[in-house]
Amino acid sequence: MTDNDLPESEMDDRTLRVLSTSDVAGIDISLPDVVAVVEQAYRTLADGQSDNPRKLTVKPEDGHSVAYAMLGRDGVRGVVAVKTSYKYGLHEDRDKQHYYTTLTLYDDATGLPVAMLDCGRVGALRTPAVSALLARELAAPDSRSALVVGTGTQGRLALPFLLTTRPDLERLMLFGTHPDGIRAVREQLHAHFPERELEIVTDLRVAARDADIVLATAGPNTPASVEADWLGPAALCVLVGYGIAPSTLHQADRVIATSAAQMRVTGTDMADADGELPEVDAEFPEVLAGRTDGRTDARQRIFAYNSGLVVTDIALGHRFAQLALAQGLGTAVPLWK
Repeated sequence: MTDNDLPESEMDDRTLRVLSTSDVAGIDISLPDVVAVVEQAYRTLADGQSDNPRKLTVKPEDGHSVAYAMLGRDGVRGVVAVKTSYKYGLHEDRDKQHYYTTLTLYDDATGLPVAMLDCGRVGALRTPAVSALLARELAAPDSRSALVVGTGTQGRLALPFLLTTRPDLERLMLFGTHPDGIRAVREQLHAHFPERELEIVTDLRVAARDADIVLATAGPNTPASVEADWLGPAALCVLVGYGIAPSTLHQADRVIATSAAQMRVTGTDMADADGELPEVDAEFPEVLAGRTDGRTDARQRIFAYNSGLVVTDIALGHRFAQLALAQGLGTAVPLWK
């Protein structure tokens, strides 16, 4: 089965195949496969074969919830999809929050629905894969150390994906405040790279000075806030969630974003005292495609904003749908009967 093919017997114009959290969780997919799918999605976008409009956002004044709607098209896979994301209880502890995200895929060659799936695992894999690609392309060539700030969903696979694209990394550091999260990071690293050791750090300033790559993956309530003057002269900071201060952006020698438009919408917490964000020097799809430079000097401090693009969710979600349908997973819902 090629990247574009799905079993025709599983698709008709009246039935939607629904893939639950457990369906998606049971699908075996390797880290290199995820990285390859995500990279292809970026390159396809840079080549003008895909569409990735700006996301729509709804957030009440008191900030208790946030919702996103994202529409996109992957021109190589021939898939159109809609992703929705809704998080409730943003001011509550993590265990009291509610989060729902779905992806609905349509085959743009046949016009038939492909599947609707829980997008939690897709996002949990896509985001650290993007960070790993950013590290591969933007970190200084002699980078040997990495610091992950945060032990939530995005922090737990950050190091395995980093080692997938940067196997030359020697020192792996973690700053976290949740014992269960720290344990989960250890387990994921051991599962994928059993020979590698994890160093738990408590002095964030010292760890940041020693790190060639800093991945900020923490939640909004984190006490961590790495400042620009803590960093080494050629450090790469990748912002996924929280854990680094706005100074790392405003004092960077070069700013790279997966999408400059999305950074202006979702990166407002990194604005300066006047509410301003610096200009983005390059967008990452163009860097991957070789149309513009990422790092232009070995001694630059680079800030990279990883906001995620729906085309990467579409590509990876389609890959999961292929694997799921080939295994007969999911429930056929006669939605349009």
